[in-house]
Amino acid sequence: ESVSKKEKVKQRPLALNTVEMLRVASAALGMGPQHAMQIAERLYTQGYISYPRTETTHYPENFDLKGCLRQQANNPYWADTVNALLSEGINRPRKGHDAGDHPPITPMRTATEAELGGDGWRLYEYITRHFIATVSADCKYLQTTISFSIGPERFTCIGKVVTSPGKFTEIMPWHSIPLEESLPHCEKGDLFPVGEIKLLEKQTSPPDYLTEAELITLMEKHGIGTDASILVHVNNICQRNYVTVESGRRLKPTNLGIVLIHGYYKIDAELVLPTIHSAVEKQLDLISLGKANYHQVLEHTLDIFRRKFHYFVDSIAGMDELMEVSFSPLAATGKPLSRCGKCHRFMKYIQAKPSRLHCSHCDDTYSLPQNGTIKLYKELRCPLDDFELVLWSSGSRGKSYPLCPYCYNHPPFRDMKKGMGCNECTHPTCQHSLGMLGIGQCVECENGVLVLDSTSGPKWKMACNKCNVIVHFFENAHKVRVSAETCDLCEAALVDVDFNKAKSPLPGDETQHSGCVFCDPVFQDLVELKHAAMRHPMHRGGQGRRQGRGRGKGRRPGGRLNPKKPKDKMAALAAYFV
Repeated sequence: ESVSKKEKVKQRPLALNTVEMLRVASAALGMGPQHAMQIAERLYTQGYISYPRTETTHYPENFDLKGCLRQQANNPYWADTVNALLSEGINRPRKGHDAGDHPPITPMRTATEAELGGDGWRLYEYITRHFIATVSADCKYLQTTISFSIGPERFTCIGKVVTSPGKFTEIMPWHSIPLEESLPHCEKGDLFPVGEIKLLEKQTSPPDYLTEAELITLMEKHGIGTDASILVHVNNICQRNYVTVESGRRLKPTNLGIVLIHGYYKIDAELVLPTIHSAVEKQLDLISLGKANYHQVLEHTLDIFRRKFHYFVDSIAGMDELMEVSFSPLAATGKPLSRCGKCHRFMKYIQAKPSRLHCSHCDDTYSLPQNGTIKLYKELRCPLDDFELVLWSSGSRGKSYPLCPYCYNHPPFRDMKKGMGCNECTHPTCQHSLGMLGIGQCVECENGVLVLDSTSGPKWKMACNKCNVIVHFFENAHKVRVSAETCDLCEAALVDVDFNKAKSPLPGDETQHSGCVFCDPVFQDLVELKHAAMRHPMHRGGQGRRQGRGRGKGRRPGGRLNPKKPKDKMAALAAYFV
């Protein structure tokens, strides 16, 4: 009945900002926002891209676009496209938004997949292709609209045929117009046979869970967070078990997340609606533009949230009711593990994340280190509070250390912080403390101390109480003890080792030896440095360390700690530090 044709343009993208980079990284590259930003920051510090935290999508007039493009002229992945642009002339990027912070994310020097590898290359490749596309020609196509009738019913179909692909779709082929969108040539009045008619019965389906990319888009739309904080918010709801990341990076709310949201809605809906957060963000924007007074906005906002906090606390019973319906009481979960130092009854170990100990009699809950196994430690008690110690372990190839549940949550000494185990405790006489088991300062990190793992025999090891360094030594020894004496050369604690006569590697069939694990030539072939197989980032510890214990600065990952046999003690020390 009618055929109309119209030339249209598919525009090249705006210059790349942080939110768009995170959105593409999640949707197309399968990277979480936090992981993508960590990679982008690494690429920035290595000089491959410009600063990755920016809200700006507009290049300043004096930005050297050609200089950045020339950097890519010899890269085999897009050299032909880049050289064609340089010879034909580049297009000025589209006018975007200038937030007044940093220029858009731009490749600053060329790289190869071999240099960056894995996710680093994939993110760099996207950033580079996006930049090249911003200075390329738009894609032009002819849109054909055909209206036709079958009996009394009218139908319309639309097809597209590319007339000028431009360099934009050449460098970003996923934006190109597929051939299947084209229509056959026809004129008004043409007749076509009806090939097939189907009548299908279907039903509507609910929308799927939001993807990370969709969530980031909505957060930007509603003014929740900035280019720097959006990824933190998304990461937080995953870490706190409010959502789980499903296939396709879809975010599925957990029971905990759903109950929390319903509880907030029931008490004060503004705490979870995007309106109040975006209102605060707008006030901050007004401060930055000089249109609002900082102190007035601060006092006003604090006053609002102070009132909301008190109202929420007064109404907390509503949240408790929802929690009780959806979850078992803490006292009814877990299995008995260790005794409480206050009531001397068994506390229950709750394995569900975050794992913790709960005393139902005292109604106290104690946090534990995460991502490892917890078991009772020989029914030994802390000399400070009488709590039974537990042993945390990350596995046979990882680290393990005992801890007191009470001290872990309530540091007993000023130089300790919350979240420290016995391997960082500065108690002067406790047999499990840093003071009794610390051997020497870590060979890799600044503040760590290598501490004997007294549970590791017969495959003995000492592990850094800050980083993931592990030193294996004296395999099959009967006993390993930390001596009160120290090495004259490096001030590390001496170690007393007892071997069974049948398995002794000591010279002259000796079964006992006392010496420094770093300097003693007898121990040279019995000490080996490795890295722990950790299932989690190390918890943050304090600066406490065993005083007077030395630290070796040289390191050879996976190799021997001891130097070759020297001629004298000073040569030994010099060789070790080299």
